[in-house]
Amino acid sequence: MCLIAWNWQPETEQPLLLIANRDEYYARPTLPLHRWADAPISAGKDLQAGGTWLGLAPGGRMAALTNVRDMRNQRADAPSRGALVSHFLRGQFDALSYLQSIADRAAQFNPFNLLVYDGQRLLGFESNGARIVPMHPGIAAVSNAGFDTPWPKLLALKTGLRDWTRQQTEAREQDERALFALLAHDQPAPDAQLPDTGIPLERERALSCAFIRSADYGTRASSLLMLRCNTARFVERSFDAQGFTGEVSLDF
Repeated sequence: MCLIAWNWQPETEQPLLLIANRDEYYARPTLPLHRWADAPISAGKDLQAGGTWLGLAPGGRMAALTNVRDMRNQRADAPSRGALVSHFLRGQFDALSYLQSIADRAAQFNPFNLLVYDGQRLLGFESNGARIVPMHPGIAAVSNAGFDTPWPKLLALKTGLRDWTRQQTEAREQDERALFALLAHDQPAPDAQLPDTGIPLERERALSCAFIRSADYGTRASSLLMLRCNTARFVERSFDAQGFTGEVSLDF
């Protein structure tokens, strides 16, 4: 995942609402959202390394990952970060114990952010500094820097989610369309607001969109996850270089 926003309301009927875009090279083989045959996991799957970017497991366990865009700190031989998501979902660790268990080996991976929910507690982890980040009730987000780093697309998605939350008056299907519309925003940020992550300015512009399109790289999946007290809904829309390729929805 490269852009995630959520509304965390632990004392309500819907503790967690999460929306996210996964950005990746179009050539990287991927399966869309499905129930895995070898584990009680519902997620897409990276067929190159076997992990995932966003998934759900029994008990409302959820994990999601973003890479940190720092071209000065990347290793070609680093293990896949997607395994961090699937390992949490396969296991029985609570959120805090899991993050503590990966802290000592976080530097083995290229930089990442990890968001985990064990059905009770929502926590973040920044590999830069091996820092566990407590999550407080309300709306927050993460992209390709630390949690809530105010990049333009992150701020815009938080604002859109906040407005949607205040205006929930439509049917569920219409609500879902409005949330996916937030993820589909494809206008770049002004140059003066762009971060400097060590890539050329033209590339920085392209990556400043919530929904990315370029010749070889772009948004491959847009996801919506609604975790309620006794039910969950997980919807994923898939894309390739030509555009929309399909939608999968799972209800639990």
